[in-house]
Amino acid sequence: MNPTYTGMELRRIVRDPVGLFFTAALPAFLFVIFGATQSFKDESAGNGNVGLYIMVSMAAYGAVTATTSIGGGAAVEKMQGWGRQLGLTPMRDASFVLSKAVTALTVACVPIGLIYLIGALTGAEGTVQAWVLSALVILAGAGVFALYGLCVGLAFRSESAVGAASGTLVIFAFLGNVFTPLSGTLLDIARFTPLYGYISLARYPITEGWLVSTQDGAAMVQEPLWVPVTNLLVWGAIFAVVATMLVRRSRGRQ
Repeated sequence: MNPTYTGMELRRIVRDPVGLFFTAALPAFLFVIFGATQSFKDESAGNGNVGLYIMVSMAAYGAVTATTSIGGGAAVEKMQGWGRQLGLTPMRDASFVLSKAVTALTVACVPIGLIYLIGALTGAEGTVQAWVLSALVILAGAGVFALYGLCVGLAFRSESAVGAASGTLVIFAFLGNVFTPLSGTLLDIARFTPLYGYISLARYPITEGWLVSTQDGAAMVQEPLWVPVTNLLVWGAIFAVVATMLVRRSRGRQ
């Protein structure tokens, strides 16, 4: 990794207050509105209360928004000539990729840290294991969506496409059981969407896989751990394969 280049990237991101707002402040605002200020936040959700459950959901959404935008931005930079400029320096492609990865995960820590802080101050409660494991899963799993941003950036080669990629995460969030609890047929469909496995794994330390099902009346059902794990691994593999194909296509054009 090139520490100088990584530092430059982080300073560039800090100088973009609008981007930081949508990355960190917007998910935090959503948590305050839909979680911290709600009367039901103190109800039990397993190894924590509902406030913790919603906090984890909003932190995960903020983290993937950050990594998607940075991954897509990296692809657009490479496609629009920045890669040629870097080719004149001693920095290798591996260093570029690693620097971007570190930048993405560092920026992802901002919404995670902010939302977890607000949660701690507004009554989100749970076991220490639930707090720590959920934060680690959110941070690690968000890296998969840097590949998603990379795919969009390579495919459309424009900064507006990167914004669109972040925007589609809102749709994926609704379909993936992030914002609103789904059940029945909608929950069955959600299991095949990109964000489902990620958000389910982030919540697993709290819920241990228990979900509300309304197919046969209101009842609690426990989802095996392999379901969200498989979802995240499969979508990660899809994004990786598509990104590789798009990189090869871009090299062919050059």
